[in-house]
Amino acid sequence: MKNNLLSNLTKGSYAKTGFSFMACLALSAGLQAQNIPQDTVKDNTTKNKTVAEQSFEELSAMSLEELLNLEITVASKSSEKISDAAGVISVITRDELERFGGITLRDALERVPSLTAIRSYFSEGYGLASRGDQLRINSGHNLILINGRPTREIVEGGISSEMYAAFPLNIIERIEVIRGPGSVLYGSNAFSTVINIITQRNEENNLSARLLSGSNNAKGGSIQGEANLGDLNIVGAARYMDKGDWRAAYRMINFFDPTAGPVSTDSLHADESFGSYLGATYKGLSLTGSYNKFTTTDYQFGPQDDNWSKAFGNLGYNLKANQNWDMSFNVTYNYATFKSGPFPGLTRYSKDLVAEWTNSLAVNQKLKFTFGGLYNSNIGKENMTTFIQQSDMTLTEVSIKITDKSRGSLALYTQADYYLLETLKLIAGVQGNKVDGLDFDLVPRGGVVWYPAKRVNFKALYSQAFRAPSMDEYSMTSTSLNGNPDIRPEKVATMDVGVNYFGEKVQGGVNFFRSTMTDIIAPGTPDQNNLMYYTNKGKVTFKGIEVEGKYYISHALFLTGSMLYQENENEDGITNNSPLANFGAKGGISYRSQKGFIVSLFDIYQGNLDKKYTTGPFSSLNPKAGSYNVLNLYIDADLNKILNLAMKSKLGLFVQGDNILDKEIWGVDWGNSISPGNAIPVNRGRMIYAGLRASLK
Repeated sequence: MKNNLLSNLTKGSYAKTGFSFMACLALSAGLQAQNIPQDTVKDNTTKNKTVAEQSFEELSAMSLEELLNLEITVASKSSEKISDAAGVISVITRDELERFGGITLRDALERVPSLTAIRSYFSEGYGLASRGDQLRINSGHNLILINGRPTREIVEGGISSEMYAAFPLNIIERIEVIRGPGSVLYGSNAFSTVINIITQRNEENNLSARLLSGSNNAKGGSIQGEANLGDLNIVGAARYMDKGDWRAAYRMINFFDPTAGPVSTDSLHADESFGSYLGATYKGLSLTGSYNKFTTTDYQFGPQDDNWSKAFGNLGYNLKANQNWDMSFNVTYNYATFKSGPFPGLTRYSKDLVAEWTNSLAVNQKLKFTFGGLYNSNIGKENMTTFIQQSDMTLTEVSIKITDKSRGSLALYTQADYYLLETLKLIAGVQGNKVDGLDFDLVPRGGVVWYPAKRVNFKALYSQAFRAPSMDEYSMTSTSLNGNPDIRPEKVATMDVGVNYFGEKVQGGVNFFRSTMTDIIAPGTPDQNNLMYYTNKGKVTFKGIEVEGKYYISHALFLTGSMLYQENENEDGITNNSPLANFGAKGGISYRSQKGFIVSLFDIYQGNLDKKYTTGPFSSLNPKAGSYNVLNLYIDADLNKILNLAMKSKLGLFVQGDNILDKEIWGVDWGNSISPGNAIPVNRGRMIYAGLRASLK
């Protein structure tokens, strides 16, 4: 880099904002976000209750250290302390979901350190980027799991709008997030982030519902039910949300006369979603399903509604071979669709089937193995509907096949965790995979976790990941952009080095990362026939520093905060290849009263974009891409406690204020290879929601 990373970090307004922000939170810098576990409470009365079900008195009976302690499963596919895990991991706890609220899954994930909300034309209406990585116009460098099972879209290679917009928040127990590669255990797309949604499994019968309305005629609601029938446990939830139309413009280059200045549309845009989840377990057998759909307005050639949907299902069986050997068998299926408006009239179908066998073997107290294998089958289709003018001047509707491809792959993986000393853990793992049409490949992982003191650990981790070419990138045929059967997978190699502290009230740390991404897939240069083909385009290196921490001042008062500074450079020495700010900081404060009130504020700050995205030939297209704060408010009132209602059922009122400072955020339409630099609105203005919640217990 032209400027040293640490010197950049410690000077200027970015640094002042970040360090004063963390100091006021009294955090000792943090990587480790923790949860309230169900199995560490002190008596059988609270043992099977989630945080949401436990009373303030029950929570107060737990120590603050217990409130911050958690075991997670995402890093090694088996339960382990977050401090021991082979990854840089954050967790959104059920306590935080209750304290800070949120309308969508992306609202909750935006609070995770180093994750940034993105939006792109015609591809990702709701999206996220990790550690500044927006080299793709969709979320294809993130892999979302539901209870450890993958959700994928394989035609474009990673659209997840329907998950971020629609998945029911009320069914989530916690969300585990690996910042960095995870392909050793999870395969393709576990590139920059792995997001594992852990759903609730309650032990008693209950029914609950929420209704809300808000600004711009917004309306929505959710319902959740749990049934415990002996060995059979069923949990289900459904959610509908119409955020109401919002007025926004989209500025783009005039294709017919680029010198004439930008074309601007100004109209109302939709934002509607439906999400559902159903989970059932019977002894070792489990059946899980989820359907999510999202509709919003595209901006490419005037407003038109586009639709994303994804159906997910998993059949699993857990078997204990012996006291030290656990194995699981899973068959996972994803069916994803995308349907555009009249222009260009695209319809996509994506089918992804995974059959997997996973094992966790504890050889002794020092050595544990995770190993397994899988078969993956993909089918992707894309058609375009257009009109052809006949000799008699009439128009005939025709369907043109763009993509129609199937592909299979095999993978074997293993990871070993070995305690060389009581305070020193060694980690090594590898996945071997063979994707049809691609060479056999190995993806390694290694690292150490060292405890120089009881409450301090040091992590040094190296890991690689890949993203297999999507069906479009591999085989697409069209009049402008075409697939390439010789294209190689994208690869990333990441080094993480961090120090973490685990106190009775505070957990925090600092992490340095360096990720080198190679063979980035992007459209190439037009040939003599004005056709473009997907190609591999060299490498980009990201490096930066992350700070994260959580602090329970008391059972009632909770603080959380994080900071990210990142820089990136390609092989030609060009910096800021991703249209995201180098600096960002986040922080929240929450008060949970014994008398039944929750009052919380959470702020998300992003610095200025590089001048290349706001000046020069495209300055008139992107006039509002400066720094911003998005401040959100959540208030919840437990009417049973406040009004001293002697009833078993529970009633509550809540208010959610999104973007209460009314900041308008514009992003660069990075993905438009025809006219890069177009501007697209990322968010809507201030939204206030109010609602009622009720449950039988």
